[in-house]
Amino acid sequence: MTSLHITRVRRRSLGVAAAAGLIATLLTAGPAAAIPDPGDAPAKKESLTTSQQAEARAAIESGEIPGVDEIVHSENIEHLVNVPKDAIKGTNSDLAFQGKYAFAGNYDGFRIFDISNPKAPKTVSQVLCPGAQNDVSVSGNLLFLSTDSSRNDNSCASTSQPATEKSSWEGMKIFDISDKSNPQYVAAVETACGSHTHTLVPERRNVYVYVSSYAPNDTFPDCKPPHDGISIIKVPRGAPGESAIVDFPVLFPDGGNPGAPTNPGVSKTTGCHDITVLPSKDLAAGACMGDGIILDIEDPERPRVIDRVQDNVNFAFWHSATFNQKADKVVFTDELGGGSGATCNEATGPTRGADGIYDITGKGDQRKLVFRSYFKIDRHQAPTENCVAHNGSLIPVKGKDIMVQAWYQGGVSVWDFTDSSNPHEIAFFERGPVSATSLVTGGSWSAYYYNGYIYSNDIVKGFDVLKLDDKRTDGARKVWLHELNVQTQPDYRR
Repeated sequence: MTSLHITRVRRRSLGVAAAAGLIATLLTAGPAAAIPDPGDAPAKKESLTTSQQAEARAAIESGEIPGVDEIVHSENIEHLVNVPKDAIKGTNSDLAFQGKYAFAGNYDGFRIFDISNPKAPKTVSQVLCPGAQNDVSVSGNLLFLSTDSSRNDNSCASTSQPATEKSSWEGMKIFDISDKSNPQYVAAVETACGSHTHTLVPERRNVYVYVSSYAPNDTFPDCKPPHDGISIIKVPRGAPGESAIVDFPVLFPDGGNPGAPTNPGVSKTTGCHDITVLPSKDLAAGACMGDGIILDIEDPERPRVIDRVQDNVNFAFWHSATFNQKADKVVFTDELGGGSGATCNEATGPTRGADGIYDITGKGDQRKLVFRSYFKIDRHQAPTENCVAHNGSLIPVKGKDIMVQAWYQGGVSVWDFTDSSNPHEIAFFERGPVSATSLVTGGSWSAYYYNGYIYSNDIVKGFDVLKLDDKRTDGARKVWLHELNVQTQPDYRR
């Protein structure tokens, strides 16, 4: 039985000596340091030195960090339930929501939960369809699934095949989910360099899909450089089998951030990792490896870059983006170490592997991104815990900018950035390390707020449901959504 320890405040001072060797490698290895996301290859254990192992054990014994799999959280969060993996055993990834259902991506397929009773989610169906990373979104009766691993064909029975072979396939898969208990695979669209993530721009008759992918190679027939834009797929709702690419807009005509050696430790921009759209404002934010951008998407087939920023001091890999409700701020995340490194420690510090908070000033095409501050959890993690900023969503509190965010083995953090220059954490939930002796990839991949509850997809442990009870966030319970794809942000103020 999992032990439970509740604590209001806990701060750790781990890691200066023990983490120094590991983190030095992550910070000096140039572009290779920013590995895309954990799980692109089977989870592996990274051996630690004897002194690192001893430090982790001593910290657990002293209570400085939780024990292996021990759950800790602030007093204003309740852990309602964990649903372990079942038939689909791969790496858990992203989440989407519709009505009383949650859709949980997994590198081996996806799982649909009935969350009408958040304290007791029920599995409705599980679909085996391997193809990392299986980023998932839903719109109406359609479900969209990203494939970013080279396969021998586009079927759900496909097997791995080298990207150097012309016949290999990567891209978008589309399912009909009108019957949640029996999803039907209805269409596929191959895209250059696959689909690491995707973002929906839904309209009445069509759904546009912005496909983010990167890492071209001269030896890949379907993914050759330059790869300085995104694929746009048009999906007719009534005829998804006619889905097709309508454009590949170039977002970085100058090639984007050159990365190392010009900017050591920074990823070269060869595409985007993730795009978040705010359709009500015809606005989008792109996290594009070495660059952060905002775009005008009034014409969804022809997005235009409005402004672009770089952070070649503290950001290694621009990973994802979140707007506030007024669309006058955007939070960008940095996935230092690719999500597989132990970067939440004193050795790394408070500004690397953090969130960057930017104000959006001006109007129209004169809008500019203005940096204000960084936010990073200050609960230092053990050398055995992969930890860095990852996927999160707004908690729709009127007049406040509050979000919940996954930090892999750093757990789930709720934090307030109403004052752009003074962000601070107000709640947290986390587990102890997966291992006390090896760095094993695990923790919360995505943590999102939906209709009164926080849902987290843990890479290893499964599906968690949390309840936040805090007067600063209780007002969000008045906001009820029928559908939520976090990368397609709703206008909560309507």
